[in-house]
Amino acid sequence: MERVFIAGCGYIGGRLARIWQQRGAAVSCTVRSPEKGEALAVEKIQVLAEAFDDPSGITLPDLSGVMLYYLVPPPGGGTTDTRARNFVSRLQQNGRPAKIVYMSATSVYSETRGGVVTEDSPAEPVSAMGKRRRDAERAFLDYGAANDVPVVVLRVSGIYGPGRLPLMQISQGQPLLREEESGPSNRIHADDLAEICVAAAERGAAGEVYNVSDGHPTSMTSYFNACADLLGFPRQPQVTLDEARRTMSPLMLSYVTEARIVDNSRMLARLAVTLRYPCMGEGLQACR
Repeated sequence: MERVFIAGCGYIGGRLARIWQQRGAAVSCTVRSPEKGEALAVEKIQVLAEAFDDPSGITLPDLSGVMLYYLVPPPGGGTTDTRARNFVSRLQQNGRPAKIVYMSATSVYSETRGGVVTEDSPAEPVSAMGKRRRDAERAFLDYGAANDVPVVVLRVSGIYGPGRLPLMQISQGQPLLREEESGPSNRIHADDLAEICVAAAERGAAGEVYNVSDGHPTSMTSYFNACADLLGFPRQPQVTLDEARRTMSPLMLSYVTEARIVDNSRMLARLAVTLRYPCMGEGLQACR
């Protein structure tokens, strides 16, 4: 029986766990708190509560020969992903996995003016979050090279899906950047992302990086407007970039100013992926 271990079994990890379980694999995972793992435990998925913030307190099972996913987001602050580095350090004592898939983000790219990025584009991130993601990539790739473990990196664009639409921002009427000033942003539906994670385990090459998006970028403003229409809320007010710098949260401002087009051709070709929701319109209809 194939064994799968998912570190950070949340919104995407739960989907991924169920796919592997349906395939007959023995699935175990970590969650941040026991409460978050109750539904998974009912489904006979072995659950451990681990946050990876304290390196001395990390407890992991024997991971020899398992298919390992690391989906834990970096902590806030700084340019180092201390959680990922704590986890990698602990791996040295818990057996050698058959393969590792690390879920990174497209924020690692330095392009912010709307250009196209491929996996060969410079990964010199501007944002602190992007720097933490890049640090985690290096940690896993270095571990893989030193221990002869295949490591696959997925650079994932914005995730959306049922229960993952920006309801709070829309209902509060938080401002959006004017459409004329809003550059391209990229997305992937949660169900497609879970299937891509499986494809990465089965067909991803050691040391390779794959961009993950649906290949049909739209502006962030267009996305929020489409979500508002779907949810039956008024569209949010739009402001100029100068106004956005004064009124938006730092996180939202980083989203709307880091414009790029993510090329997903390597993912489609090498992972042999067929997307269920190849554009935002189709994906949003599945979120009703």
